[in-house]
Amino acid sequence: MRVVVGLSGGVDSSVAAHLLQEQGHEVIGLFMRNWVDDTVTLDNACPWVDDANDALLVAQHLGIPFQVIDLSNAYRERIVDHMFAEYAAGRTPNPDVLCNREIKFDLFRKAAHQLGADAVATGHYCRRDTNSDGWHRLLAGRDGNKDQSYFLCQVTQEQLSDALFPVGELEKPEVRRIAEEAGLPTAHKKDSQGLCFVGKVKLPEFLQQQLEVQHGPIVELPAEGVIPAENPWGSPALDLGQAREVGTHPGAHFFTIGQRRGLNVGGHVEPLFVIDKDMETNTLFVGEGDRHPGLFRQGLAMADREVHWIRPDFEPEPYAPMRVKARYRYRQPLQEATLTRVDGGCHLVFDQPQSGIAAGQFAAWHDVETGEEVLGSGVIA
Repeated sequence: MRVVVGLSGGVDSSVAAHLLQEQGHEVIGLFMRNWVDDTVTLDNACPWVDDANDALLVAQHLGIPFQVIDLSNAYRERIVDHMFAEYAAGRTPNPDVLCNREIKFDLFRKAAHQLGADAVATGHYCRRDTNSDGWHRLLAGRDGNKDQSYFLCQVTQEQLSDALFPVGELEKPEVRRIAEEAGLPTAHKKDSQGLCFVGKVKLPEFLQQQLEVQHGPIVELPAEGVIPAENPWGSPALDLGQAREVGTHPGAHFFTIGQRRGLNVGGHVEPLFVIDKDMETNTLFVGEGDRHPGLFRQGLAMADREVHWIRPDFEPEPYAPMRVKARYRYRQPLQEATLTRVDGGCHLVFDQPQSGIAAGQFAAWHDVETGEEVLGSGVIA
């Protein structure tokens, strides 16, 4: 087949291209230029130029064609602008999930097809197959420490139909070994951390480029100041009669539920964690210790328009509880839960209370038997 590989300049996509070439495919390397910001200094700029050069060196080493595609305008509109809007509304988005849905498996995939691609490959640590009924399955990567199936929880059957994940069957040390034996220029390159467009700038500093600093109070509640939610998918109420102001913050939109860094409040035995936010009054509510009851929720709700099924054949009838294994952040161990379709959306209720559930993040659910297949996902409301 003719396979277009998303060469990112990292070791994983480099090995993906090498393995496909070893299998006899015609391989084309395509680098995505996703973010350009001339307002930042060179010290803080996204290292996309270095990554593109590394991708070119890999392509030259393998003797495959190589191109750079500029998707920066679409990335700004679909990912970065959306991210700013979500943070401004007090929600916590996941740009990595959105990038896969909107860029890599949409615009990039279309560009690959314009090059005559029969398949599109990436360096993601996940797997894909097709069952006897013709349904394409998104499966967790073999390396449990690197599994990236969560980041692909919004892909469609069409997008999976021609997707290849050559390193999905491998563990990271094996990928490094293959890269070294093949003499790939990226064999010893460190893995990228976080979002490329943020570069070396910390996320709060990046957000302050668009979101104004708005100082507000940090209010601490003792454990007894948290009133359990009426519904298992709801949020607990707060008894403000037991609250006390302990500091100030630069803006509630810069913080997420469960966050402990950046509060800068001393005088406590254990760290303080954000347990709730009031965007109207720009107030952060915090509690002491990682076992504070304000951190925990039994479940979560998702609006119907923001629920997506990779496997529509698994979608249950309304009010017919479905047992699943679920997570709401990358690398979180899968949790036993019950998913129920209701009027206007879905409820996901965990067997055990969960800490740090934040609106705007994605909850993804897997099959209950093995937990290997990602069945669907939704944005936490």
